[in-house]
Amino acid sequence: MDFQANYPIYLQIAEDLKRRIVIGELKPGDKLPSNAELAMSYQVNPNTVQRIYRQLETDRISYAKRGIGTFIVEDPGLPERLRQEIGERLSANYIAQMKTYHFSKEEIIALLETQTQEKKEGDIC
Repeated sequence: MDFQANYPIYLQIAEDLKRRIVIGELKPGDKLPSNAELAMSYQVNPNTVQRIYRQLETDRISYAKRGIGTFIVEDPGLPERLRQEIGERLSANYIAQMKTYHFSKEEIIALLETQTQEKKEGDIC
């Protein structure tokens, strides 16, 4: 994973784990890797993993069973909830950026329609 310099690594990894839940790689009820395993897979310090898991617990995405491990909450609606939260955050950031360049709502919508149309025409699938 390529980390951004201006954003804490533990938050970037937490976001990646959320992404993996949204796309179905991780499912509600799944056991997350141990601190050492996650540290190795992302090549970070085990203390960073503790922060990641604390953040996921704060966000009500995981919980710890003492002596057993950390698990994703058993909420079948979790992937869709995360998907909506992420979509709202990304679109709000995008719109805020576009407004700094004085794009109107109509111009933003037109650009999005153009981009999504070009994507569909270019898809090979």
